[in-house]
Amino acid sequence: MSYLSELRALWGSAPLVSVGVSVLIQDEQGRVLLQQRGDDGLWGVLGGGLEPGETFLEAAHRELREETGLTCPNIAPLPLEEGLVSGPEFYHRYPNGHEIYLVGLRTHGTLPAAALAGAQPDDSGETLALAWFALDDLPPLNSNINRVSMNVLRARVGLPPLPLLPVPDAPPVGNHLLALRRRVGPRPLFAPGANVLVTDEAGQLLLLRHGGAGGWTLPGGSLEPGESLAECARRELFEETGLEADHLEPLRLYAGAKYRFTYPHGDVIDNVSVLYRAHGVTGRLTLPPDEIHGAAWFAPGNLPPEADLSGPLLQAMVAQWRDGEGRSVAAPASS
Repeated sequence: MSYLSELRALWGSAPLVSVGVSVLIQDEQGRVLLQQRGDDGLWGVLGGGLEPGETFLEAAHRELREETGLTCPNIAPLPLEEGLVSGPEFYHRYPNGHEIYLVGLRTHGTLPAAALAGAQPDDSGETLALAWFALDDLPPLNSNINRVSMNVLRARVGLPPLPLLPVPDAPPVGNHLLALRRRVGPRPLFAPGANVLVTDEAGQLLLLRHGGAGGWTLPGGSLEPGESLAECARRELFEETGLEADHLEPLRLYAGAKYRFTYPHGDVIDNVSVLYRAHGVTGRLTLPPDEIHGAAWFAPGNLPPEADLSGPLLQAMVAQWRDGEGRSVAAPASS
């Protein structure tokens, strides 16, 4: 049983944040490989949900094998500006009534058109047919998830965007992860979210002393259903520091087994987080006393010991800032 199916057994059909990967495969003519889906008979891109411990690239290769029987050695993450998936437009309601908000990453690879002759989808019934389609002659697509992916490819060749389907209003911000945790217990849960690098005029990094996670952290937290990753970053930055940013620059997406974190009380999360650099920061540093127990500014050569940082995700993010000063990374999602 897949991760998402296990959650559904406890959560029901209400909206879940689903962490997934899209696999955009094009041939030598620029046509895109699409899958006719078994659940509604419409067409969509290849891909699916991550399993705990997987990176996006690992999931992309697995989903391609399962849905087509093919392998594609050159699959790679798209640049974050094209590749990140999140927000209210990525709502989808399946024919069985299950609702999701997709959060994840688009990957891209190429195969010769003739490779399709060797396709052998698995026996799950998920794939009814596979075919190559020109970007200006697409079949009926089943959701905005697929329409936006096609728009990324269409923009590259100067084609206008496909119109998006209407979506319901996103649920009010609450604490989705906590509500889910109450149903499923301490088992590993995906925790998609965002963290923010904030520096002062002297080039020092802001770190917070977090009461729940323990240790020093960056401003940030978990995403709510229907919220974009950038919106999550802005909200968490303001809630935890009272600060606002004119612009948030996405630097890197972290996912995979190495970023699993176990809280002191035993709950386990698999972090899936975008690191943003804040530009044009304004406001007065104000800490919520129930969550944040202190704050300090650190120069690159005077950071807390690694063991005092709140887990492997924060250790990797702080090291990214220390070693590269937050410079943008083009294809990071396999790390």
